[in-house]
Amino acid sequence: MNKILEYMLEEDEGFGDITSNSVIDKNEEVCAYIISKDEGILAGINVAKELFESKDIKVLFHLNDGNEIKKGDLLMSLQGNARDVLLVERTALNLLMRMSGVATAANDYVKLVDGKVIIAGTRKTQPAIGKFDKLALQIGGADTHRFSLDDMVLIKDNHISVVGSPLEALKKAQKNVSFSKKIEIEVETLEDAVLCVENKADIVMLDNMDASKVKEVLAELEKRNIRQNSLIEISGGINSENIMDYVDLGVDIISIGGLTHSSRSLDFSLKVKR
Repeated sequence: MNKILEYMLEEDEGFGDITSNSVIDKNEEVCAYIISKDEGILAGINVAKELFESKDIKVLFHLNDGNEIKKGDLLMSLQGNARDVLLVERTALNLLMRMSGVATAANDYVKLVDGKVIIAGTRKTQPAIGKFDKLALQIGGADTHRFSLDDMVLIKDNHISVVGSPLEALKKAQKNVSFSKKIEIEVETLEDAVLCVENKADIVMLDNMDASKVKEVLAELEKRNIRQNSLIEISGGINSENIMDYVDLGVDIISIGGLTHSSRSLDFSLKVKR
């Protein structure tokens, strides 16, 4: 993550901030502060601190990751070289605003389900900043799901298309993967769900099933007395308007890609005082 932060600053600086370098004396010292122009959950304050401190800018927190914030709240105070503060400004704000937006969306869903089911993210994150998205999910109270492809086995539709069937793919994974890794498989039909639970996949994901279909699957698993074999996850097309249709059915996990691919960034601003 530190390497990514370093690259972000280098990318934004290019061959030098010609605006600041042309109008601000190189020894000018300033104080600055970051305020919220929005409300939600704060996330990424420690990441912003890393960015500013990499340029020897002094940082003082007024709030911490996970705090609820509202419009006008003072988040962070800064003191250091004016050129350096302005160099870091946009990179720090971009990450802080995005992470806070993801954490806020995650927290909204977590509050909505009230502990009845696990809310999880997905790998539908922004390239190169996936770990920052995952950290924001965690700050917001959601589960991170997989961080990367080596985290666990997740057999999806394209794997199944290559192999031939969900059950065949599951058995291959159970044969070839270490006991230390969980195996999850994505299914689209009642029949495949039953077969994979019977064969004790660690997690069975019911993909893009409506609430009535999910209810049917769970009823069949209970009828066969195999429900306890696997965790049941649902994913696809779930939003704040329909999530409660699924919550009381008895699933274990609801994963929502929109937490990271569609969340609105919060609005923060940095102001400088000479």
